[in-house]
Amino acid sequence: MTEYLLAHDLGTSGDKATLFDVDGTMINSCTYEYKTNFFNGNWAEQNPLDWWKAFCNANKFLLEGIDKNKVAAVAFSGQMMGCVCIDSEGNPLRNAIIWADQRSIKEEDTLRDKIDEAEFYKITGHRISASYSLEKLMWVKNNEPAVFDKTYKMLLPKDFIIYKLTGEFVTDYSDASGTNAFDINNCRWSDKILDAAGIDKSLFPAAYPSTYIAGEISNSIAKECGLSPGTKIIIGGGDGVCASVGAGSVSENATYNYLGSSSWIAFASKKPVFDEERRTFNWVHMVPGYYSPTGTMQAAANSYNFAKKILFDGMSVLEKGEKNVYELMDQAILSSKIGANGLIFLPYLLGERSPRWNPKARGAFIGLKMEHTKGDLLRATIEGILMNLDIILQIFRTKSNICDINVIGGLAQSDVILHLLADIYGVKVQKLNYLEEATSIGAAVAAGVGSGLLEDFSEVNKFIRVKEEIMPNMANHGEYEKVKRVFDRSYYALLDIYEELSKI
Repeated sequence: MTEYLLAHDLGTSGDKATLFDVDGTMINSCTYEYKTNFFNGNWAEQNPLDWWKAFCNANKFLLEGIDKNKVAAVAFSGQMMGCVCIDSEGNPLRNAIIWADQRSIKEEDTLRDKIDEAEFYKITGHRISASYSLEKLMWVKNNEPAVFDKTYKMLLPKDFIIYKLTGEFVTDYSDASGTNAFDINNCRWSDKILDAAGIDKSLFPAAYPSTYIAGEISNSIAKECGLSPGTKIIIGGGDGVCASVGAGSVSENATYNYLGSSSWIAFASKKPVFDEERRTFNWVHMVPGYYSPTGTMQAAANSYNFAKKILFDGMSVLEKGEKNVYELMDQAILSSKIGANGLIFLPYLLGERSPRWNPKARGAFIGLKMEHTKGDLLRATIEGILMNLDIILQIFRTKSNICDINVIGGLAQSDVILHLLADIYGVKVQKLNYLEEATSIGAAVAAGVGSGLLEDFSEVNKFIRVKEEIMPNMANHGEYEKVKRVFDRSYYALLDIYEELSKI
């Protein structure tokens, strides 16, 4: 009988549930959305119970007409770097503070005063930053002491669902490596860092490999969540690392670029890769013995969608024709030229992680003229996103031999954007057959390996293949080198302005 692997990807906008068979064929997929509350400039929260509701509803829809007893295992991909405070009975004590939130700037400064930044980076693989779970938990302690006093565990988003299913407080190494409290060299919580933070280690869950079986679904919870009693629950991993597996980055130097709401470039390495300026960071990989050096920017497709809202609001089709709004946007990009007619866009609408690490940074168009068109503004937006990512890529090219790069994510649907990407990066681009399912595929492979249905992570090749290759135009690449210099200088020229704006 066919056995199935069920993946749940708890992303920023919703829970995407995807059902695969053990041969890598996607059977069906659905998404249940939930709300994010953005406020106070750079705060972002979600209700954990909305995740649970989405999880249950997605199962019931996805498995309609499917023999639930054939679902061998369920595994998770989860948004990383969150902070879910729960009591001893597993009840959320407040909304989850999610990855996009950067309120904990004072807590970041506190850590910086207590521990050497270079040492911190070598322990965690990450720099001290308001982006991470530890600093967010410190913020709760400092600003909501009544909540903190009742907190029994701080969980990551996917681990809250695992608790609901199994009653176990667990996480995996990959997600733990996104908390800023985890020693990635020894795969354990760091006493030194937690002492500096003034946080007790008991607040953190037990950490295991991504293929660890957290438990099985009980009779009492099965009906509520739409699964069969006894179904194995595999921990899975953080979404960034699940994407590494789903993008085929499971062997040394294999590199990929995820082009989603946020965007990152990562590759597989047998050891952490440390940048002298701490612009990039390291996850523990789902593949045993590997790491995933990564650089993540905050607002990639977020910037593109912002431009869409401003420039193409209400447009879905041409008055005469069948082209949708994204085809119109591709045409607009092509109507402009390299450098967008002397226009630069800084894609810092949510502050910035890699490569700037500046939560006070803001987005900007620089060089606006009366003659600029909608196409110029849109091309400048895409070029700004890609030039920002190129800084990350060039850091990694000094550490690893990167000649080609797999691409996944929503923006990779546009061949126009991929040609710009190839030209700006100066490397061969490989578009995969699955663009939106990489995180789900990573979780499904973890489910397969954890349940014994797949031998190891190399069997991801049952799921993915290269659909298209795009070679860079090296003449265009040379032209972009000039634009990149202006882009970089523009950021540094505005540093004092960012500081002043943060006080208004």
